[in-house]
Amino acid sequence: MIGNISSGFETLRKLGGAVLLSAGLVGLASPGLAQTYPARNITFVVGYAAGGTGDVIARLVAQKLSESLGKSVVVENRAGASGGIAASGVARAEPDGHTILVGQSAEIAINPHLLKGLNYNPDKDLMPISLGAVVPLGLVVPGKTPYSTLAELVAGAKSSQKGLSYATAGAGTPSHFAGELLKLKTQSNLTHVPYKGAGPALNDILGGHVDMYFSGLPAAMPNVRSGNMKLLAVSSEKRSASAPDVPTVAEAINAPGFDITLWIGFFAPRGTPNEIVTRLNEEINKILVQPDIKERLLSEGADVTPMSVEQFSIFVKTESEKYAQVAKQTGLKAE
Repeated sequence: MIGNISSGFETLRKLGGAVLLSAGLVGLASPGLAQTYPARNITFVVGYAAGGTGDVIARLVAQKLSESLGKSVVVENRAGASGGIAASGVARAEPDGHTILVGQSAEIAINPHLLKGLNYNPDKDLMPISLGAVVPLGLVVPGKTPYSTLAELVAGAKSSQKGLSYATAGAGTPSHFAGELLKLKTQSNLTHVPYKGAGPALNDILGGHVDMYFSGLPAAMPNVRSGNMKLLAVSSEKRSASAPDVPTVAEAINAPGFDITLWIGFFAPRGTPNEIVTRLNEEINKILVQPDIKERLLSEGADVTPMSVEQFSIFVKTESEKYAQVAKQTGLKAE
């Protein structure tokens, strides 16, 4: 059974006081380095095509971080290998805080348990900086589809000889887990169609080339509001505040325990000075709680929970352990 990735938030919050004190002491060790950083422009690397949830959050934070640090923060999309191309590239970058991975669940917590021959190790090659957001996945279908509920969609998949297709942001991503879990729970005929990120997948939903997609809500909601897509259900344990009338998958198909969400976080190459990591953590956390940013993310269904470096490190470790168990239980393998 897939656990709720937000279940550990209370524990992490309770750790907050001691952890933040520790982070502050680390920052005091060499104040000069943090004060002279950055020396040049910073690059945020996103492992998926433009238009996905991670890309949306990266660009929101990049704009604000440019203002606070006084240097440009450029977002670069390096799609492929379920975020692995971007992750391996950042892992080999100079550890000076000027190349940052805007990582997601797949390349950090899932790939190591599904893909053989990875040329990076998230635990050894990357340093957690800060959690950006946690978002439910929304099951979206083309606006002109005949299905208006998840029950109708499942019935259509079962009645069609060829079944239905479901898009994902790549093999082994949370959208892949969600699609396979839906297939298992409903015993439906669903065919996986992987893309290099949410943007291309959403484009093919809009074009009617694929039947459905578990998308991060921030990336999908504009098209849902415009009527170009229908939102049939959300993948989280609880309903989303941004779409309170939309049922959870667990509700819609009577599948207790159906709870998969997507998270986005910031990572530096291993060896980056702790002073710089702490500075970035503090600056990003300040941005996330700014009223305009927080309101934007919350309105799109994202859960904003700023964490210290140590808290986020614990979160990442817990997520990796969870997906290792899920992969073993489901037998899911990347294609």
